[in-house]
Amino acid sequence: MNRKMRLLIVLFVLPFSICSAQDLKTILDLKKLVSENKMPLYNRKITSLVESEYNGINFNEAADYGLAWIPGTKFYTGSIEFDVKGNDKPQGSFVGLAFQGVNNKIFDAVYFRPFNFLSPDSLKKAHSVQYISLPKYDWEILRDSFPGKYEHAVHASPDPEKWFHVLVVLTETEVKVYVNGNRESSLSVKKLSKHKEGMIGFFVGNNSGGEFANLTFSPEN
Repeated sequence: MNRKMRLLIVLFVLPFSICSAQDLKTILDLKKLVSENKMPLYNRKITSLVESEYNGINFNEAADYGLAWIPGTKFYTGSIEFDVKGNDKPQGSFVGLAFQGVNNKIFDAVYFRPFNFLSPDSLKKAHSVQYISLPKYDWEILRDSFPGKYEHAVHASPDPEKWFHVLVVLTETEVKVYVNGNRESSLSVKKLSKHKEGMIGFFVGNNSGGEFANLTFSPEN
């Protein structure tokens, strides 16, 4: 095959490859899911954001953790993106993503502690983003058994009172978390769970509310 023919084939195939990759991305209308009461909830109530530029939802505050699952999701590997806003209330803002969910008790999650983002205490700052795998590996067990391994500071720490963007990349064995387009991951850990595909949802921790918007996900082929 001559060079000209190879070039023609590349030019013909490339646009379709790009389109196929784009078609895999799912962009969710969170406000519509709330209005139609389609998001399965655990230990929280949610409402649509009003007077906001973000297409998203708001969690109320309550004791223990809370979840809002995206209906019909079965996700294993690929990327998940969303915008989130917590606050600077010490021990009162835990916001993140649940994934590979089997039910309300069995799931993995990555979540943020915005009140630690700008802490002058280096140890607290190093507790800004956390990975857990319930029910066996909650944050206390991981911190005691593997200090500094499953939690980390967030690179170029965001304002704890403002929205920030999150990209979670899941492989068969790893979880990587990127914040605000930073090329360096703020957290990179080995998965602790053994189950395969599962539900995707939003996660808030004990006594925490939170705002979430612009959820998209792209499964890996």
